[in-house]
Amino acid sequence: MSDSPGIWLVRAEAQPLGALLQARLGGVLYRPWLAATVTQKEQFAAAYRRHPLWVMVAASGIAVRFLDGLCQDKHSDPAVVALDEGGRYAVSLLAGHEGGANRLAYRVAKAVGAVPVVTTATEAVKPLVAGIGCRKGVSAARIEAAVLQALGGRRLGEVREVATVDLKAEELGLIAFCERRDLPLRVFGRETLAARPWMTRPSNWVRENIGLDGVCESCALLACARGRLLVPKTALDGVAVAIAEDKLVP
Repeated sequence: MSDSPGIWLVRAEAQPLGALLQARLGGVLYRPWLAATVTQKEQFAAAYRRHPLWVMVAASGIAVRFLDGLCQDKHSDPAVVALDEGGRYAVSLLAGHEGGANRLAYRVAKAVGAVPVVTTATEAVKPLVAGIGCRKGVSAARIEAAVLQALGGRRLGEVREVATVDLKAEELGLIAFCERRDLPLRVFGRETLAARPWMTRPSNWVRENIGLDGVCESCALLACARGRLLVPKTALDGVAVAIAEDKLVP
């Protein structure tokens, strides 16, 4: 089995999106319509075990039909993420935890600007999102200290994801913190944040260096659609953190 992801396109119209995924994630791009004498479902069944990770650019219903009869065990099945042709939603469909589909959904979302959709029970009971902004070169330890300060009496285990701006997507300390604590990192574009200036305290430094009035509060609220701002922006040693809490609609 190859370590690279398989990227399965159902229609030729999805080729630009497929090329973008391949450029940013690597892997093998499949164009099954080129072998029209064999059905796509048969072709996918033959390729299914070649990759530990799959991105299917297709409706989730099509992905489910293709997977029918192939799934064996959550510990050995490849991870499958379904991505619509509009690149809007990256759905963790199969092997979310054990196979890594949840994390793959976030990678796909980061690659194309989609919303990651994770439905596994463990994540569903984690109500908090941490929005983070930081100075360049800040360590993972400093980021963790700032997050713990912001959480106060709440546990780090209640946080389901971290959100930040695209300029910080490759910040080594932030990546290391997320990996150490097994937290997915969600990334928002500056244009998206600029259109939603949700913040209690604008920052002149952030405005001068990033072109936004703030990062952490907007990121936390954007990543928590039903949420409220539980902890407004707090700052510690070059790291700004805000906490949003998800609430079920009564």
